Amino acid sequence: MDDDRIADIVGQWGRERPDLDPTPLLIIGRIQQLAAALDAALRPPFAAADLGNGDFDVLAALRREGEPYTLTPGQLSQRMLVTTGAVTKRVDRLIARGLVSRSVSTADARGRVVGLTPAGVELTDRLIEEHLANEASILRGLTDSDRKGLERLLAAIDRNLASPDRGPEGGSPTG
Repeated sequence: MDDDRIADIVGQWGRERPDLDPTPLLIIGRIQQLAAALDAALRPPFAAADLGNGDFDVLAALRREGEPYTLTPGQLSQRMLVTTGAVTKRVDRLIARGLVSRSVSTADARGRVVGLTPAGVELTDRLIEEHLANEASILRGLTDSDRKGLERLLAAIDRNLASPDRGPEGGSPTG
């Protein structure tokens, strides 16, 4: 990489504060840089389908559930790791597009369920094919061993972030 801004930042901190180890930036800074680049690379098919951020997550969660493709708002919230308020906003947008419906639960008349419409199933099936092909294209330069190793390392970072004894929080990713 000819223009490695992250390495430049680490070099600058190493020069200015030799008492500190800035090398975690080589990983964390790159992960954040990759997150932004991944969002830019993965977003176009959803934008072309006029889906807002998170809308496809609702459709995909429902489709993964299998027939009859329904979940309660609370279940959607848990599967998508967002608040029920965020789910409600997304569901409202998707109802307006005719991609999902909201109905009374057969198990509890006070509850509601969200379900995919036939148009929602069709769109989700088409978009997941594009999405997975896009992701595979992004990873095409990695060997199977690279992919397995990267998955293992990312899972380890994820576990560490979830650990209650992780240590001090906060700070800027690129200092």
